This record gives sequence, structure tokens and C-alpha cells, in this order.
Amino acid sequence: MYSEKDIVEKLAQLREMSSENEVVEFKEAKKNYDFKKLGKYVSALSNEANLRNCKESWLVFGIKDEDHSVVDCQFRPDDSDLMSLKKEIADKTNGRFTFNEIYTTEVDGKRVIMFSIPPAPQGIPTNFEGHYYARDHESLQPLGITKIETIRKQATKYDWTAQVVEGATIDDLDPAAISFAKKQYLEKFPAKIPEAEKWDDMKFLDKAKITINGQITRTAIILLGKEESEHYINPCDCKIRWKLLDDKGDSLGYDIIPIPMILGVNRLFEKIRILKYRYIPYGSLFPDEVDNYDRYSIREALNNCLAHQDYEVGSRVNVIERPDSLTFTNKGTFLPESVQKVVEKDIPEETYRNPHLVSAMFNLNMVDTEGGGIRRMFNIQAKRFFPLPEYDIADGRVSVSLIGKVLDEDYASILARNQDLSLIDIILLDKLQKNKEYELNEIQIKYLRKKGLVEGRKGKLHISKAVAQKTGQKGKYSNLSGFDKSYYKDLIVKALSEHKSMTRTEIDDMILDKLPESLKDAQRTNMVMNLIQELRREGKITNTGSRSRSKWVLS
Repeated sequence: MYSEKDIVEKLAQLREMSSENEVVEFKEAKKNYDFKKLGKYVSALSNEANLRNCKESWLVFGIKDEDHSVVDCQFRPDDSDLMSLKKEIADKTNGRFTFNEIYTTEVDGKRVIMFSIPPAPQGIPTNFEGHYYARDHESLQPLGITKIETIRKQATKYDWTAQVVEGATIDDLDPAAISFAKKQYLEKFPAKIPEAEKWDDMKFLDKAKITINGQITRTAIILLGKEESEHYINPCDCKIRWKLLDDKGDSLGYDIIPIPMILGVNRLFEKIRILKYRYIPYGSLFPDEVDNYDRYSIREALNNCLAHQDYEVGSRVNVIERPDSLTFTNKGTFLPESVQKVVEKDIPEETYRNPHLVSAMFNLNMVDTEGGGIRRMFNIQAKRFFPLPEYDIADGRVSVSLIGKVLDEDYASILARNQDLSLIDIILLDKLQKNKEYELNEIQIKYLRKKGLVEGRKGKLHISKAVAQKTGQKGKYSNLSGFDKSYYKDLIVKALSEHKSMTRTEIDDMILDKLPESLKDAQRTNMVMNLIQELRREGKITNTGSRSRSKWVLS
């Protein structure tokens, strides 16, 4: 990230260029700029930065491309609105690719916006709305098949984890880690046990594809290296950082777990508080008792972080433990197109960032390359009636959170009484229980309505009457959906007949807490205003006060 001084210097450097090139684009954008065209430039500039081995590309608003003079850009003048572009672009690109950062600066009092765009990930060209773009001098055009294949072939050309470490020997590996690795390997491949009795350690390491022809690889150092051998993979910071927080976000403890990672995973597991969670399932008078976190899910989330970490950026894997959740984070873009498609298709990934490391971890029973790991995590949480894993794949990192309790009893009841629900149904309903209805599109909402699971307009969705009746939530349904409009109007008329007059505040006090729970505060206030105006138009009530100091009476 650039400091304010650095960004001023960078802008000066870009303006000094004789003309635009494939990794720099200037636009005036005096008042506005088409979002789709902006997205196409993100795709094009990131692909060109990849092909030219540049660490970033730039899209600059507020600069004329002819003479690089400053024109003053008023595109999205509100900072929060401008920064929301990160998510808006991520929603339309593969792997939720987006800007490194968005900078604003001034030249002679005139506003300039600078979008720093990272190169497309190795082996994966960036698309926008499913289409790939490139630059040809100053022109924006589709990414040609030759360039697409050039980028895609990068995945097979270079694997950081497969590189041999000069000067390292088997003495740089931890004997306890090797012994544990061999035990795991033979559990994975029991047919190898007879011949494994004749293997020395180096033979085993070659067989498990950890080393290559007796040479120590970076994979060997990561998984089996002694702590003091970490210098062999500098500047990689191969550690797991665990942090325990209370419900206010204050730190209660932390630990830094170094290599060898095959032992570090178990050391981390011992840190996590596995507690018994008790809840009463639908249709029973007796509580169920389950672990707050499933052990397979912890293993899958953590080992995936290690397997898919972008080790070249020098960042650690982070595990944050809160009272009711675990969050696992690693650096590197999410290579599949989306988490939902991984769950839907349930097939292995086509490409891996660290093929050699992933292969070794598979052989040591740490990860599953046959597909299904993420899907299994979703199914485990669904069967426990817990919220589904929550993925965040923005800003060049992957984060997954596991929640260790029932968040919404309505949701749990739906799952308990509707065992025929597909995993996709559960994923969509999960967004409702997490108050993320805004992530559902019109097609998905229509689908849930068609299945009879939800009712209400977008922004006011709630469980359907049929589901409420099946799950013993009739009262809850009525509170969420509310009553017929005439019910509330009759209440107002009855109250005025008893009290002769009422202010708007008094009517609010009487009605607001009786309105549907699915409405937000502003929506409830508007509904009361609409009820009053309808009664006025019908000639049933009159305001004998002023607009600001109302006094409503029966006509």
C-alpha cells in the first residue's frame, strides 16, 4: 500500500510517460464513468500486467490521455461510495478479483483517482462478467486465445513449492515429523506396508513425493523442516498465528506455531476450545449435546489454508478464535470461480497454486484432492443445524468462518422438518438466517418462494405460512408477516373514539410494536404514516392540529 507521499510520486511518474501503454490507462471521468467499461479495463489491465510480469497496473481518473493534464474528477465524490467499487468489481470477476487499492489525491486542487490493479493470478486470466479483455496499445479488446493460453500454461510452468532447496539435507528435517508423516502415509496406503519396511527415510520421502530424487524441496521444509531450517524458504513466513478473542474483540491469548507444519496442525488443534453445545432439537423434550466445532471441518479449513497459501507474499496463516466462531485466513486468490459452484458441482479443482505441496499433503492424509472437502464441511454444519461455513474471498485472500452454535431456531426447525432439502436450498436459506438477504438475487428468491419456504417482498422475506405451521411457529409467523391492514386501521379508529384525539407520536406508540417483525424501523414508521393517510382519504379521521404538531380526531 502506498503512502500519501508515494502516491503523489507515482502519479508524477505516470504522467511523465510519453503515452499510455498496456498497463496504464488515463481517463478524464469528470462527472461519471460507465461501470461495465470500468470492469472491462480491470480485466484487461490485470491480464496485461500478468503477461508483462508487472507487479501492478494503473487506471487513473482525472487525467487527459492526450497531454496528461489534470481535469478534476468528480466520479463518486463520496469516499464510501468510491471504496464500494472493490466489492462491486469482485462480484463480477472470477475468483472475486478486485483492486489492490483505490487512492485519491489532488494536483493543484483538482481531484485524481488512482486504481491500483494487481496482475492476474498465475495460470488464471481475469474475466469480467464472464468475458476476458486485453489491451492493444490504447485499444480495449477481447483477450486473444494466444494470450489466454499463455496465462493458463503458467500453472504448469512454475510451482514454488516444488523447487529444490540448495544446500538443504535430510538433517534439516525433523525426525519426529518424518516418523509421523510415514505413519500417516501408511494409513492412507496400507497396501504399501510390506514394502515400506525396507525403506529408509529418504526412500520414503521420495515415495511420498515430498522430496525429488533425494533432494530437499520447499515442500519438505514446510511440512517436515526443523524450526531452525526456516531460513531455507525466506522470505516466506511459514507459520500459523492463533489468536483468542473475547466477545468484545479484546485479546485473551495468542501463539505462533512454526514448521514443521505436519506437527503444527495438531499443535494448533490443541489450542482450540472444543466445548459441548446443548440445544433441544425440534420434536424432542431432551437436549442434544454436540461439539461446538466438528473436528473434520477444523482439519479441512486449516489444511486448505496451508495447501493454497501464496507463500511468495510472505504472509502467515491466521486462525482467530472468538466465543462462538473460528476464522481461518490465508493469502492468495480463490482459484475456483466461486464457493457455491464448488459445492454444487462437487468435483476436484482443475488447478492448484501449489501442486507439489498439495500432492504431498494428499499422500500424508492431510487434504483430499478428489473433491468434496468443502461440500462435506457444508453438509456437516447443515446436519447439526448450525450456520453454514462463511467464505470471504476478496482482497487477495481467502477466509472461512465456522460458527459453533445455532443462530436461528426458525432455520434449524426448517432443516429438521424438511429432510428433503438440497444443499443448495440450505445455502440460500442460510443467507436469510445470517441477515444477508441482500446477497440473494431475484431468481433465487423466486426459487425459494416456489418451494414454499419463504414469503414476502425482497427486503422483507420471512418463513412461509406452510413452514411455520409444520415447525410449530405459527405465532412467530404472524409476528413476522403481520396482520391485514384493516386490523391496524380499526385499532386507530377505536383508539380515537376512546380518547377523542391523539398525536402522531401517540399513534406510533400504540401501533409500532404491533407491526411485522420483518420490517425495519424506518419501514414501520412509513407504514404508520400510510395507514393514517389512508384513513384521512377515506374521510374517517382529520388532523385538527398543524403539520408539525398533529392532533388527529374522528371526522
